[in-house]
Amino acid sequence: MNKQILGTPIKRREDPQLLKGEAKFTADITLPNMLHLAVLHSTEAHANIKSIDTSAALEMPGVVRVITGADVSSILPLPVIMNPGGAEAKFPPHPYGLPGAQTVLATNKVRYVGDFVAVVVAETRQQAYDALKGVHVEYEPLPVVTDAELALQPDAPQLHDTVPGNLNQYASYGDKEATEKAIASSEVVIKQKIRIPRVIANSSETRATIAGYNPETGDYTLWTNTQIPHGNRFLLSQLVLGIPFNKLRVIVPEMGGSYGSKGYLYQDTAIALFLAKELGRPVKWVDTRKGLARTTVHSHDHIEYATLAGNKDGKITALYCTNYANLGAYPATNGPGAPTSLTGRSVTGAYAIAHPFYEVYCAFTNTVQTGPIRGAGRTEAHCVIERLVDLFADQIGLDPAEVRRKNMVKPDQFPYENGLGWTYDTGNYEVALDKALAMVDYYNIQNLKAEAKQRGKYLGVGIGSYVAISGVGPSPVMGSMIGLNGSTWGSVHIRVHPTGDVSLITGSQPHGQGHVTTLSQVAAQELGIDIEKIEVLHSDTRGAIYAQGSYGSRTYSVEGATVYKACQQIKEKARKMAAHIFKVAEEKIVFEDGKFYPQNNPEQVKTIQDIGLALWYAWDLPPGLEPGLEVITFFDPPDFSYPFGTHIAVVEVDEETGEVEIVRYVAVNDFGNVGNPMIVDGQTHGNIYLGISQALFEEAVYDESGQLLTDDLSSYAIAKPSDLPYFELDRTVTPTPHNPLGAKGAGDVSNPPVAPAIVNAVCDALSGLGVKHLDMPLTPEKVWRAMN
Repeated sequence: MNKQILGTPIKRREDPQLLKGEAKFTADITLPNMLHLAVLHSTEAHANIKSIDTSAALEMPGVVRVITGADVSSILPLPVIMNPGGAEAKFPPHPYGLPGAQTVLATNKVRYVGDFVAVVVAETRQQAYDALKGVHVEYEPLPVVTDAELALQPDAPQLHDTVPGNLNQYASYGDKEATEKAIASSEVVIKQKIRIPRVIANSSETRATIAGYNPETGDYTLWTNTQIPHGNRFLLSQLVLGIPFNKLRVIVPEMGGSYGSKGYLYQDTAIALFLAKELGRPVKWVDTRKGLARTTVHSHDHIEYATLAGNKDGKITALYCTNYANLGAYPATNGPGAPTSLTGRSVTGAYAIAHPFYEVYCAFTNTVQTGPIRGAGRTEAHCVIERLVDLFADQIGLDPAEVRRKNMVKPDQFPYENGLGWTYDTGNYEVALDKALAMVDYYNIQNLKAEAKQRGKYLGVGIGSYVAISGVGPSPVMGSMIGLNGSTWGSVHIRVHPTGDVSLITGSQPHGQGHVTTLSQVAAQELGIDIEKIEVLHSDTRGAIYAQGSYGSRTYSVEGATVYKACQQIKEKARKMAAHIFKVAEEKIVFEDGKFYPQNNPEQVKTIQDIGLALWYAWDLPPGLEPGLEVITFFDPPDFSYPFGTHIAVVEVDEETGEVEIVRYVAVNDFGNVGNPMIVDGQTHGNIYLGISQALFEEAVYDESGQLLTDDLSSYAIAKPSDLPYFELDRTVTPTPHNPLGAKGAGDVSNPPVAPAIVNAVCDALSGLGVKHLDMPLTPEKVWRAMN
């Protein structure tokens, strides 16, 4: 057997460069003769543009060019590349037949505070930003709507003439009539309006872009911090700028986080490329923190009207949800998959509910576009179902843990169709629940409440169980760019050099998750070589194989499985060569720890380096075997995978101030087989942090005029390290049959249970005061008002 490296917690190979400050981010790159770009954002949430005067800006020091919408009419609108199955987009078509999104610069109208209105190009970044003051825009203000439910009212302001009523999409999943009948015949019916607030993806690095153009060759180069470099290259060349695909190269430097917010095509990339050619000089743009808040996609912003029905014995029979989802002013380029398919098909959570139904109205409002953030769609779904289960348990007087146990999908029910479109692969949900309950000593927690009360605290415990789709694979239910069933496959190019060193070339796009380390571990394990002999190449479309990018907890279970498959093909070819060298049949060749030998003669050894050398130099090749030892491989999983688990939060609420302190946090997750436990734990820590921050602090707030009041970190609160408890983690292991590693996703899937566990805990703490439900964020003021 090869020495076990896969599944062991080795340190990340990426970290030394980052820790020593040697990593290069987009903002760190300086090109010769480079210009700097600044964007003038709309100050109005909804207005006609009467005039734009750029004359003063053009006279300011260092200014080279100022452009407005009229100057970039040759740049096509941003296309919407993904529409969920079962929903029809209602938006002006793109000239290439796809639904269209916004133009790169506003022309006649602005529709949210932050809309791109003009661009200044200057010799320095400071000069460019200073010159924004010299661009004068005359607006004619129009009525504003920022609430999705209100936007659908007959008298609401209309954002787009071609989308009457502001309804971009309606989608539904499940059998509405059967669900209504089940609710009507149920013994217990719980109804609750749940508001899931809008949040901002405050990654450590803002968006940034550099564009260069070579007039001699006609080649463009784009440096940008995107999760989807190949997607950006295709969309920009073919659908936005109309330039030859092979003339555009996209490079992604180091990236300071994303949480899903950089998985789009944004206006700045097209503008920078356009200006680089027009001006004959490289152009650089680095966004500000306020710019990030006003233009990078926000997330959530759902208004859910939910009904849960069942019997007094605790059995849940029906679930009916109506969601009003805020899309912002335009559809994001990736479409509204989060509030439609991802939320709608996930809203049953870990439970076998016979009659589920979900419908969503996706509305345009005068706000920043929304899109996925960590746990996209699945977080919103679990905020609904996990609150409803607690409310249901309270109504019938049963323990919330026992209600969960009674309704969880049982091991003998897998594969389980949840009635909304997902088929859960494998699981033993009760084992994870029981392990979490034991870790927190759940059934003795009541004894702590009296002691906490003596200290002026209300103690509560909350459970968040979950099942989250991951490893985004074939996507007929998600829809695709051209309206056909598709899949999000993995791809890899592996080359074993004559020296035995290995180049692993992946299109997966790392942005902090440790891809280099984990993919190296797969190759090192399967090829039996030292991990230091493996280089992982990525983030450059000139060399990296075409791929989907990184999102939705797919890298290890899809791209990692692709590496595994490629390694088997490498070994298969090497085995043929070894059999020829040893003059034995292929089936008589043993491969172990990077070495090939005849079955009955283990002393007669050829290393994989020996075989690679022989193949590359074509020494005495057998008939039909080509030189070289490399493969290009694709893997398309037969279905998604479904990680699961249970999280439990213990909180104390100060009876005088309403401040919430999380005193314990237990998380038991099942990600199938994991590649690197230390990296997976780090991902889980990040998910818990983000869930805590959203549950207690985060909310993007607009006033009635559409002004964003929380546009920087002085007005938008996030959790501090002192707000966090020690994270108590454990895992169960239930492999999936859908990939050869048995791996389920781990990147963002453990985020969905966090916020509902904390809300459940706070509501439990305040139950003696008659508090049944609170919407996030649970700020001290909100909690104090509920207590009083």
